[in-house]
Amino acid sequence: MRLSKVLMDGGILPGMKAYPVGNIDLPVTFGNKTNFRTKTLTFEVVDWKGVYHTLLGRPSYATFMAVPNYTYLKLKMPGPNGVITVSGCFEQAYISSRGYYDLATTVANSAKLGQLRATTAECCPNAGKPSQAPAFVSNDETQAIAVDGADPTKTVRIGSQLPPK
Repeated sequence: MRLSKVLMDGGILPGMKAYPVGNIDLPVTFGNKTNFRTKTLTFEVVDWKGVYHTLLGRPSYATFMAVPNYTYLKLKMPGPNGVITVSGCFEQAYISSRGYYDLATTVANSAKLGQLRATTAECCPNAGKPSQAPAFVSNDETQAIAVDGADPTKTVRIGSQLPPK
């Protein structure tokens, strides 16, 4: 099993979901001996073989007050003795991206894809059906409401048949 912070709506592979089997709290440290920060993060554990051991997302960045820069593969955050900078490796990023692509391609082409889709169908009742946006229907049962007392031309139109609440 791998540790992973999973976005349940996006999943690990596009269109597929991974459900956590539990959580684990682990101390995470960034920096060096003279300038470091440690916080305990909660990770969701998923039963999924992937190229990443863990993913840090916005909640983790917020905990550390960190700012990621994906172009330069840098993560910066305040430390007790100045800015802590974590640098990524372009070669390793390419290898990981390639591994992710290979894994995604393998899973998408596997015979198990139908089984995976069948198990997630209850979460997405319109799976396999083309989505169609509802058409906007305008009716004349609206009234203009002023939004700026100083400028009567600034209005919004709301339904006149809405309940008072």
